[in-house]
Amino acid sequence: MTSETKIDTGTDELLCVIRDRVATITLNRPEARNAFSDTLTPALRSMIKACGENPEVGALLLTGAGTAFCAGGNVKGMGAHRDKKKLEMAYDEKVADLQERQRLLTGALASVRKPTIAALPGPAVGAGLALALACDIRLVAQSAFISTGYVRVALSGDYGIAWLLTRLVGTSRARELMFTGDKVDAARCEAIGLVNRVVPDDKLQTEAFALARSMAEGPTLALRYIKDNLDEALQFDFATARDHEAERLVRLTTTADHKEAVQAFIDKRKPVFRGS
Repeated sequence: MTSETKIDTGTDELLCVIRDRVATITLNRPEARNAFSDTLTPALRSMIKACGENPEVGALLLTGAGTAFCAGGNVKGMGAHRDKKKLEMAYDEKVADLQERQRLLTGALASVRKPTIAALPGPAVGAGLALALACDIRLVAQSAFISTGYVRVALSGDYGIAWLLTRLVGTSRARELMFTGDKVDAARCEAIGLVNRVVPDDKLQTEAFALARSMAEGPTLALRYIKDNLDEALQFDFATARDHEAERLVRLTTTADHKEAVQAFIDKRKPVFRGS
């Protein structure tokens, strides 16, 4: 029987469960379409860091409770209910504050050296979309949609959304999505490469967990180096990236996991990786 460990996130607005080496992190404000809040967001930052560093976790799965993934920022909080403390901050302080919050959320998520998967049961909008884009892989329910949303509230974007969008769908489509703020249905999201897979609504969580579990069972160090190689494909020229690939592969040939994989291939059985 598979054991399940519930992690105390410090709030009911965020849930975290570890099962089969998969940490499932659930944004739990369904009444607000899982929009960020002053309670949920700090807890989410803490869980991303904790699960990313936990050797018992092999993959992270982010999702939302109810029928939405994340509606992004609290739009009501941008108006008459705006935080008075933040209103009193100087411009430079506001910039530094947002930069730090971004670094510890989408920045930290993109830096996790384990596979990360976003399962979208419904809308992902604004910063909520940026959160999904910062994951390695996205599965989306057939009824879901995405929207950059910023232009609709006369804002330009944050949490790295322009950078993430451009690298996923190219500059032309990224500009269209940012300039219009249009809703994009699941089928088009898949067609333009914004998501990896569209699945029936009632099968989303099952398929997303199965994918996360298959990766969590994989060779930990090899997956880490694969992420490094893929990240460097966007940063370095071909020769540099190729040379770094060679260094990492040679390191991996000395690991117990590599030896186990080779022996399992010879024995025609499933390998059992130990992360070493």
